[in-house]
Amino acid sequence: MDSRRDFLGKITAAAIAIPFLKKVNVAMKENNENQMLKVAIMGLGSYGTRVADAMQQCKKAKLTGLISGTPSKLLSWQNKYQISPENCYNYDNFDNIKTNSEIDAVYVITPNALHHDEVIRVAKAGKHVICEKPMAINVTEAREMIDACEKANVKLLVGYRLHFEPHTLEVIRQRSTGEFGKITFFQGLSGFAIGDPNQWRLNKNLSGGGSMMDIGIYSVNGSRYMVGEDPVWVTAEETKNDPGKFKEGIDETMQFQLGFPGGAVASCLSTYSMNDLDRFFLNGTNGFAELYPATGYGPIRGKTNKGEITQPDVTQQTLQMDEMADIILRGKTPIVAVDGEEALKDLKIIEAVYQAAATGKKVELNWKE
Repeated sequence: MDSRRDFLGKITAAAIAIPFLKKVNVAMKENNENQMLKVAIMGLGSYGTRVADAMQQCKKAKLTGLISGTPSKLLSWQNKYQISPENCYNYDNFDNIKTNSEIDAVYVITPNALHHDEVIRVAKAGKHVICEKPMAINVTEAREMIDACEKANVKLLVGYRLHFEPHTLEVIRQRSTGEFGKITFFQGLSGFAIGDPNQWRLNKNLSGGGSMMDIGIYSVNGSRYMVGEDPVWVTAEETKNDPGKFKEGIDETMQFQLGFPGGAVASCLSTYSMNDLDRFFLNGTNGFAELYPATGYGPIRGKTNKGEITQPDVTQQTLQMDEMADIILRGKTPIVAVDGEEALKDLKIIEAVYQAAATGKKVELNWKE
């Protein structure tokens, strides 16, 4: 009798518990879906300002912290974006974010050569990292950053805003479904006439290089997501008409070619001395796609052999930060990767471009290393 009574009691308890557990699971799911990614921006310059302004329209990410070496900027940003003084740090003390529950991730928007140490410090503080591109100034540093984030069990994402841009994704969709046939050719033109000769981009100790490390990376990365493969060889030639402005280690103009395993070739130009160069062109046996402008802050415009690409215009940084919130908080897999390994590939290609230009020889790329 007792065993029967116990059995009936357990059945009754289970019947009561099931609806309760369902409600708990639904509540937990809703809470996760509604969770905002709390972000601190490191580096309050012009692009940091653009990101901060764009984040005001985000639905899944929120600006909650600031890191800067300039006290006046911290104060003005606190007032502009309503940031608590307790969430503001300088470059000496930002390791203290470790105990700040108001910061989930740090967006590193500083000169290229600073990324390595800053990303590793953020990772050691237990916070996720979003890093502007190029992620590092060489492959060795990039690998160390990836390893540090893996060791700390935090995400490492890179600011590839175009990987979420609707016109770009539409070209990728059409290429991946075979609408252009076999891909045969890609052209990437990336360049502008750079101004102030004293800016950090023309200082190798801060930039790690010249146009390739700033604007040329768009054609490197774009060739990969447009063609849908990683190149297996590189050739390159550098042109320098103003050695006074573009000193040793700062490339002015680089022409480079990439060969892909499927047989497609790419012809690309990266420059700091010519304006209005922002065009991608993809050719296949059954059609073509063009993005022009291809990589600016918008609006992106494009067409294919079938006509204009009519995707919506977006604020790229708003979309990027909401998508990255989904990646970090909810494990979403993006159509085109935006992680450290993706950035490492671009740096490996850029190093090969520099090597090919310096030696005049074709450089083979081994992705199994």
